[in-house]
Amino acid sequence: MKVKKAVFPVAGLGTRFLPATKSSPKEMLPLIDKPLVQYVVEEAVASGIEQILFVTGRGKHNIEDHFDISVELEAHLYDKGKDRELSRVREIAEMVNIFYVRQRQAMGLGHAILCAKDFVNNEPFAVLLGDDIVDSERPCLGQLLEVFDQQGGSVLALEKVPMENISSYGCVAADQITERTFHVTDMVEKPARDEAPSDMAIIGRYVLTPRIFEILQNQKPGKGGEIQLTDAILTLSKEEQVYGCLFEGMRHDCGDKLGFLKATVDMALKRKEFSAEFEAYLRHRLA
Repeated sequence: MKVKKAVFPVAGLGTRFLPATKSSPKEMLPLIDKPLVQYVVEEAVASGIEQILFVTGRGKHNIEDHFDISVELEAHLYDKGKDRELSRVREIAEMVNIFYVRQRQAMGLGHAILCAKDFVNNEPFAVLLGDDIVDSERPCLGQLLEVFDQQGGSVLALEKVPMENISSYGCVAADQITERTFHVTDMVEKPARDEAPSDMAIIGRYVLTPRIFEILQNQKPGKGGEIQLTDAILTLSKEEQVYGCLFEGMRHDCGDKLGFLKATVDMALKRKEFSAEFEAYLRHRLA
C-alpha cells in the first residue's frame, strides 16, 4: 500500500531555545529564510506524501498561519509587483493538504503519535520530527519508503553516531540485509554507552504500520514517565518485521543550539546568491 499520510509532532515547548521560543514555536525558527518546519514538509512532499497532520499544542498557531493563505500579504506583494516573492508565498499554502489536532497533555512522542489514529485510518504512515533537517540528493523519507516498498514492514531512519553521544538517542541492534538496509532485532532508548547495542541511532524519520496504535494504547509510561515511541516499536518488532534504513545525506540536529548553527553555515554555503561572499567572510573571521 502506498504511504500517502505523514504525522508531524510539533507540540513540544522548545525549552532548549528559550527565550526565543517563549512566544514562537521552535519549529518556526528560521534556517536562513525558511522556518525549520518548512524544510521537513518539503521533504515529505518530495517523497510523495499527500496529506500531513500536525499534532500541535498551545501557542503553535504560527505554524497554522505559515501554511495558510495570507490574503493581506499576497495583495501587498501583488500591488508592489513582487512576483517572485508572491509565487513563493502562494506555493507554501498550496504544496500539500494539511490537518491539525491538539495533543492536550505532554505525555511523550508515543502519545503524540496516538493522537493521529483517526487521521491515519488503518493505513501505513510516516512520522517526521522537525528537529532533524536532512540535506540529501534523495529525500530521507523517500529512502525509507523505498525500503518499505521492498520489505513491507515498518522502517526506521538510522545514522551512525559517535559512541560518546549514543546516550542522546534511541539505538538499535540489527542484522544487515543490504549495504543500507537492516532487520532490527532490538532497540534501547537513550542507553548508557556500555549498554548500547550498536552505534546506529534512530533519527526523526519513521514509516510505521497502523498496528502501532493498538500497542500505544496499551503502552505503559517509560523513561521520564512518558509514552515512548521506541518502546512501542520494540513491541511491534516482536509481532512484525521492523527494518532500518541507513540513509544517505547530512543530518543537522536543529533541536540543539550548536547543531542549529552548523546547519545555518552549511546551508548558507550552498546558496549561490551569497555563498562566495559568506565563505570569504568565514575565512576572514577564522584567519
